[in-house]
Amino acid sequence: MDYKYEDIAKMIDHSLLNPTLTVEQLEAGCRLALEYDAASVCIMPFYLKRCAEILAGSTVKASTTIGFPHGGHATSIKVTEAEQAAADGGEELDMVINISRALSNDWDYVRRDIAAVIEAAHSHGRKVKVIFENCYLDNPRKIRLCKICGELKADWVKTSTGYGPGGATLDDLRLMRQYSPAGVQVKAAGGVRDLDSLLEVRAVGVTRVGASRTKNILDECRRRLEE
Repeated sequence: MDYKYEDIAKMIDHSLLNPTLTVEQLEAGCRLALEYDAASVCIMPFYLKRCAEILAGSTVKASTTIGFPHGGHATSIKVTEAEQAAADGGEELDMVINISRALSNDWDYVRRDIAAVIEAAHSHGRKVKVIFENCYLDNPRKIRLCKICGELKADWVKTSTGYGPGGATLDDLRLMRQYSPAGVQVKAAGGVRDLDSLLEVRAVGVTRVGASRTKNILDECRRRLEE
C-alpha cells in the first residue's frame, strides 16, 4: 500500500453541516474528528467558535462555510462571514461562488466575489476552498473558474457543497487538477463515502475530501493496514 493512516486521515474534512444535527451531535462530531485525527472539522458557522475550542492544541483544524449552500449572498455578506469565521477561530473557509453570475457569464462579478473572500481570509492567515457546484456548470465554465482561482491564489478548488443534485466525479476532478496551477489544491465533496472512493480520488490528485462517514472510512483504513 502506498499510504499510511495519517495520509488518509489528513485528507478528510469531517463534515458537520447537516442542518438537523443537534448540539449534542455537533459536540460528538468534533470529538470524533479529534479521536481519528482528521484534517479538519467543517461545521455550521454558529458552532465554529465552540468547535475551535474543542480542537485547540490538536492538529485538527476548525473550518466552516461561507455563502453556503447556494452562493447567492451579497459579496459584502460573504466577507462579513469570513471576518466572523476568522474571529471565531476558523482556519479554513469553504466558500460557494455566485452560481447565477457564473451561469450568466458575468465573470467580472464572479472574480470580485471570490477575490473579496480570499483577501479577507488571507489577511487573517486563513485558507479558502472555492466551491464551484459543478453539477450546474459545463466544462468551459469549470475551466474558467479554475483559472480565476489560480490567478487569485485560492488554496483549494472544490467540486460541490454536497447539497446540490450531484457531487464529485472523477472526470470533474481530473479537469480541475489539469486546469488549476500546482499551488492550488483540489477538494472532492459529495459522494466520497468509503475508503475505496477516497483512494480513487486521491489517485487523480485530490488532497482533501468532505466526508460525513469519517469513522467508517478510517476504521476500514486501519483494518487494511493491519492486515
